[in-house]
Amino acid sequence: MAHMTETLTGTEETKAFAQRTLALLTPSKDRATIVGLSGNLGSGKTTFVQYVAKEFNIPELVVSPTFVLAKYYDLKDAPWKKMVHIDGYRIDVPNEIEVLKWNDMIMNKDYIVFFEWPERIGALFPDFATMLSFEFIDEKTRNVIRA
Repeated sequence: MAHMTETLTGTEETKAFAQRTLALLTPSKDRATIVGLSGNLGSGKTTFVQYVAKEFNIPELVVSPTFVLAKYYDLKDAPWKKMVHIDGYRIDVPNEIEVLKWNDMIMNKDYIVFFEWPERIGALFPDFATMLSFEFIDEKTRNVIRA
């Protein structure tokens, strides 16, 4: 995926960005598809995942799993069988991620994982992940760097 910065000003642009991002992701034959979402509180990470969930026709309201660490959603008519939304904000020590059986999760080709605050697990976050960095500009504007 090419390195690029996009400026999003509102819901329609954010929705279109989620659609474009999903279109660029392809399932792996031997591991999960992982997207790291970095950025300060309020920078748009969860909003992005909400639009991804809408693209996958997930009926529930997707909220940041800050207190439960991860939420799992079954997918139909998608290249993956499950979407996993992880919020690492409350992780203090990287190996706390093991409660989710992290090593098994990242090797499951049926999973697409969106991980907010991946920097909280340091070197345990895989280098094959797609990275999106969100930056709050103002109430309606965000910059997103895709690496």
